[in-house]
Amino acid sequence: MHVFYTPDIAVNQELPEEEAQHCLRVLRLSKGDELMLTDGKGYFYKALIDDIKGKHCHVQVQEKIHQPSQWENCLHIALAPTKNMDRMEWLVEKATEIGFDKLTFMNCRFSERKIIKTERIEKIVVSAMKQSLKAYKPQINEMVDFDQFLKQNFSGQRFICHCYEGGKPLLKDVLKRGEDVTVMIGPEGDFSKEEVEKAENCGFQAVSLGKSRLRTETAALVAVHIMNMINS
Repeated sequence: MHVFYTPDIAVNQELPEEEAQHCLRVLRLSKGDELMLTDGKGYFYKALIDDIKGKHCHVQVQEKIHQPSQWENCLHIALAPTKNMDRMEWLVEKATEIGFDKLTFMNCRFSERKIIKTERIEKIVVSAMKQSLKAYKPQINEMVDFDQFLKQNFSGQRFICHCYEGGKPLLKDVLKRGEDVTVMIGPEGDFSKEEVEKAENCGFQAVSLGKSRLRTETAALVAVHIMNMINS
């Protein structure tokens, strides 16, 4: 059964314009056909197409189904986006399939990309959420400067991954189950030493993701996987 993203379904039983177009013009569904909807807030809805008027598709909800979250805490990944947006799009698709709660893009000293448009990222997240049959849509935050990011109020554990020498523990060995967690991933040129020092002064612990030197999107996906596995 096809899944449609309907964030306002609790108050408005009409498919959003883009989802309606896909339903009616691409899939050629018609009145009486059964649909599966998700609000991205933890619920699926079994529904029937109730009425079609031009580009508008109204539905009738038959059943509301809660999907329990895999964890009670918040899994937050923060990274400096790569110059090649294809790599970021690949990351958010795969990370959504695995599972996380929040993504923040950071502008760091050695960042290759200073501006990012999140509209395309949001669409990829929604598509991956539906494809992987998840009822929770991760929150995508706009780009923020590194120093401004550190000024936020963080709860739980905080980690920064970098490639500088030192006796850093592995993320998998220090991550605690059930606590909120934020993991920072730097750009291809890594965080500057000054940024690492600032983060540590703000309570972030330096960690390693393993012996391999990873590209930004690979490191971020490994971090998401570790957070997911420890907390699932």
